Amino acid sequence: MSDEGFMALALEQARLAAANGEVPVGAVVVRDGQVIATGRNAPVGQNDPTAHAEVAALRAAAQALGNYRLDECDLYVTLEPCAMCSGAMLHSRIRRLVYGAADPKTGAAGSVVDLFADSRLNHQTEVEAGVLAEECGAELSRFFLGRRQEARSSAHPLRDDALRTPDDRFTGLPGYPWQPHYVADLPALDGLRMHYLDEGPATAPVTWLCLHGNPAWSYLYRKMIPVFLEAGHRVVAPDMIGFGKSDKPKKDAAHRFGWHREALLEFVERLDLRDVVLAVQDWGGLLGLTLPMAAPQRYRGLLVMNTTLATGDAPLSPGFLAWREMCRKNPEFDVGRLFGRGNPQMSAEECTAYGAPFPDRGHRAALRAFPPMVPDSPDADGAAISRQARDFWSGQWAGKTMMAVGAQDPVLGVHVMQALRENIRGCPEPMVIDQAGHFVQEHGEPIARAAVGYFAG
Repeated sequence: MSDEGFMALALEQARLAAANGEVPVGAVVVRDGQVIATGRNAPVGQNDPTAHAEVAALRAAAQALGNYRLDECDLYVTLEPCAMCSGAMLHSRIRRLVYGAADPKTGAAGSVVDLFADSRLNHQTEVEAGVLAEECGAELSRFFLGRRQEARSSAHPLRDDALRTPDDRFTGLPGYPWQPHYVADLPALDGLRMHYLDEGPATAPVTWLCLHGNPAWSYLYRKMIPVFLEAGHRVVAPDMIGFGKSDKPKKDAAHRFGWHREALLEFVERLDLRDVVLAVQDWGGLLGLTLPMAAPQRYRGLLVMNTTLATGDAPLSPGFLAWREMCRKNPEFDVGRLFGRGNPQMSAEECTAYGAPFPDRGHRAALRAFPPMVPDSPDADGAAISRQARDFWSGQWAGKTMMAVGAQDPVLGVHVMQALRENIRGCPEPMVIDQAGHFVQEHGEPIARAAVGYFAG
């Protein structure tokens, strides 16, 4: 494997560190072309100032070899090592150090001092700098940007009529390593804080705006986001108010169709999103499909999955009515169990992650409010704007559309989606995922790969 390949493995360790709230630095030790040990930053979690990625990797390598001398080993680390780690490498006789991003504040391989260049020391380690430097630096930049934004947002007072899920509920969620971003100045939200993911370059040729439904949150897109990022695209995935890491009004009545729609419109304007492919599912579609007609110049594509337009002049599907009745009778249903029942391939930890935002009844107002909020009569809140959206999609939409459907969905499955397809100009036959249910994103990687190719053409 090349230096870049081993550094990519170190980057995986860095992302795991970030997912646990640590500065994203990762390391691997290689001997005879094979990885024998890995390490990632953990000083916060372990309350240990020496728990740097390099030290962790050196300790693991020494245990693996039964010898603290590592003179036939190379160490790859995503950030230029500090004096402590550099000293440990020299003491262990590391043959070669390869690092990614330079550290102008504490780097001891040339940025601040260069311990490896001191010929008075009794061991000389070869140094290779700048391997995947841009990628390594980007991980650090995203982490610290998220920290700064989180600090600013945390200083924003929580409204008396809302709750905020404790941060520790979101620590170490599987497959969700991305840093939080917050916006708290949207006029419609009047001080409520909205969380969103924002990954990839701001100048990317495509921005994927991923909207979740009920009772999901941005965790829903964790299997699709890496594919979009791999293509060099940007991904923005907000948590609607009442869901995920966003603030949660205490009262069910706070949630209204028009209010949530206005917040999403302001969010798109606030971030000035352009070249957008709108990816929607469930309530992400009920609301999201009404957005592009307000600013069609911002949107180039639509990826629509297991959703509908609730126009109030057509009956809701029997499957949805059954779901609404279940929610009415069982308002405290187990979110993780719901996901696990429809997605047996998911791990217990993934199912639990979906329930992380909702630790008690007080945090669940949106889960109770959304099922009866679906417009079911011509004069219901959201019905008129949904009919306008239907006219837009059937007569004015000029972008490309891709439809993906989980065939096992009893609520918004193939029949409902085929009816929606008839109202979307130029929508081809759907990509049907036979083994998937309502939350088709749990089978999202092949959908995302197909979508990247489709919208690039």
